[in-house]
Amino acid sequence: MRRAGGFTLIELLVVMVIVAVLASIAIPAYSRYIQRGDLVEATQALSQYRVQMEQWYQDNNTYANAGGACGVAPPGNPPLVNFTVACALGAGSQSYVATATGLNTSQVKGFSYTIDQANNQATTGLGNWGALPGNAGTSWITK
Repeated sequence: MRRAGGFTLIELLVVMVIVAVLASIAIPAYSRYIQRGDLVEATQALSQYRVQMEQWYQDNNTYANAGGACGVAPPGNPPLVNFTVACALGAGSQSYVATATGLNTSQVKGFSYTIDQANNQATTGLGNWGALPGNAGTSWITK
């Protein structure tokens, strides 16, 4: 007598459990990987913005434009996908702080980074990563 070929229900359930366990490990790791990649947009935009502001200062001896705002418009052309950048002038228009803030519609909601005229970099918000570490006031936390 020949036995019919195929898989038993138990074998299929075991395979499904194994796939589910692997997915429960892989999906969060992949999401965090994508999130870390999105953070690079903020740090690159702020670094590039600082260079433009220093060029403005070299030409005008102030960080302000004629309207009293930051001399260079914050990055936006092409538009940033996950962050907005804003600039605030300091006293006498001889200093500034540029801030990149994560958009509420992206995976980087709650993340915030700053840079100033002296290239002081700081992390002011880490979104869903928890509390700020001790070095957040002196560096950009991206991992």
